[in-house]
Amino acid sequence: MDMSRLSPVYQGEGPFASVLLDVSRDSESGVQEHELRVRGAGEELARSGAPDSVAELVTERLAERVETPAPVARMVVANEGGVLLDEVTHQRVDQPVVSWGPLPDLATWAALAERNVRFVLALVDHEGSDLAVYNSDVPEPESEVSAGGETHHVHKVPVGGWSALRYQHETENVWKRNADAVVEKLESLIGKGIRLVLVAGDPRSAAQVLESLEKSKATLIQLESGGRAEDGGDEAQQQAIREALMEYAVARRLDLVHRLKDRLGQDFAVATGVRDVADAFVRGQVETLLLDPGAAAEFELVPRDHPGLDLGAVPQDEAVRADQAMLAAAVRTDARVSVLPRAALGGAPMAALLRWDNQD
Repeated sequence: MDMSRLSPVYQGEGPFASVLLDVSRDSESGVQEHELRVRGAGEELARSGAPDSVAELVTERLAERVETPAPVARMVVANEGGVLLDEVTHQRVDQPVVSWGPLPDLATWAALAERNVRFVLALVDHEGSDLAVYNSDVPEPESEVSAGGETHHVHKVPVGGWSALRYQHETENVWKRNADAVVEKLESLIGKGIRLVLVAGDPRSAAQVLESLEKSKATLIQLESGGRAEDGGDEAQQQAIREALMEYAVARRLDLVHRLKDRLGQDFAVATGVRDVADAFVRGQVETLLLDPGAAAEFELVPRDHPGLDLGAVPQDEAVRADQAMLAAAVRTDARVSVLPRAALGGAPMAALLRWDNQD
């Protein structure tokens, strides 16, 4: 998961108030329950030492109505300068996370956020494509656009004589130009960070698009159901999308697990455990941080024990939770983050895939 969007949070000065709260209102007493949860979070912040001004700022933001279907969880991070992060996700949080400390408490939020996948759905035919960008936990698209649209000679018709071959050739050229226009739009979206492309519709048009995108950085999946002429709410198409998203999530996690296992077996470009991972961050080696938030939260580290560890404006002699520290280091060094269970990390609370191996 790319954590770069959290960079402004870690550029702020602590202490930080962090609250992850379920803000759903899907029951008969939803409004009252929401008010009680918000009030409880504010009281816990106050008990933790947060100034009244910060606690009020956070609770006021959490009290705002979120106009999206339940379940909804909201993450708010603030310091004495104001709110630094305010995001929602369509997932339920049974246990709130409330903290006041030298670093933001974002490990649980990272685990939720990693489940959200931004993807583009391309419904293609010989005339072009309807493209829609989605977040996997929101049913409505973020944006929609069409590509292609050239229709002259788009359909093959039975014609005789010497003109038949020329007509057929021109029709296929129109198909190709429309497919090229679709590919251009998709390449633009991939260039902006989309890493999953789902393509549905006419099989030949879909094949043309997928073939042209083979060398892209995105994962490409062709759906067997759905086309431009069909209702976007068609259940078969929705089921195909759900299955594709599950396939993508499982494949991504398995790839990380296999990469970690291979590197551990070779003792190459890998670090495990709090101390070794922290030292790898000092050297700027960490490409991907692999973290079990619950397990890592049981450990602490003192920044002065790792000279050069970049956690931002954190007192060097103050012990901080290892999960919070490693997330801060990941964001501040442009490392990616993925949440995996401890069992997949060789029993360690965290591990790291490194950019290069240590040379003896």
